Amino acid sequence: MTEVVVTRRGQTTIPAEIRRKYGIVEGTRLEIVDKGGTIVIRKKRSTMDLIGTGSVDAKKAHELLSKIREEDDR
Repeated sequence: MTEVVVTRRGQTTIPAEIRRKYGIVEGTRLEIVDKGGTIVIRKKRSTMDLIGTGSVDAKKAHELLSKIREEDDR
């Protein structure tokens, strides 16, 4: 376990070894999930993350991308 500190502006730093392990670079989108007493920070999966994993085919990936674009336009 690694301890981090929250600044008065609500910011914290993700330790370098964790950023390297999970490929978190500048611009990476993260999700904060409230698990009822536990806070989970995880990388937000993009459509591009899913392509080639076997979890979606190209058609489904394009459908998901269209959905994301629609949400961005709102």
